[in-house]
Amino acid sequence: MVQTPNQPLALTDLRYGDVEPGDWFDTPRRRITAADIDNFAALTGDKFEIHMSDEAAQAQGFPSRVAHGLLVLSIVDGLKNQSEARFDAVASLSWDSSFRRPVLIGDTLFARVTVKSKRRTRNPERGIFELDFAVFNQQDETVQSGTNTLMVKC
Repeated sequence: MVQTPNQPLALTDLRYGDVEPGDWFDTPRRRITAADIDNFAALTGDKFEIHMSDEAAQAQGFPSRVAHGLLVLSIVDGLKNQSEARFDAVASLSWDSSFRRPVLIGDTLFARVTVKSKRRTRNPERGIFELDFAVFNQQDETVQSGTNTLMVKC
C-alpha cells in the first residue's frame, strides 16, 4: 500500500515504493536514566566527567550529568526500529548528527523521522532513503538533529 506524501507513516516493512519524500513518523518515547549513561560509559569507555558526575557537569554550566551524544543517537536508532512505521531495511549506511542541547537524566525523548529523498541503486532490489531526524525532549526542544542514510528493499 502506498502512503500519501507528507502524511504520517503507519505501516511496517515499508519498502522503496511505499514511501515518498515528505512522509514522516514519530518514534515511541523513552526516558533517559542514570543507568543508561553508566552502561554506555562502561560499554564504550567514554567516562568523560560531565557524563559521570553532577559536580563536574555543574562546573561546566550544566544542571546535572549529561547523556553522551552518541548514546542519544543510538537510542534514536533503536526507537526508529521500534516504531509503528518501520522500513524493510538492509543496512544503515551513514549518520550525520548535531548535538543541539544537552540531554539530562530524566529527559524523555522521541524523534520525528522524515523521508528527505530517495533514489534507486544499481541493484534493482535495493533503494536508498535519506532520512531527516529531529530529536525532541519533553519540552519539545530539539536536542539532536541530522540525517540517516538507509538502504531499503524495493
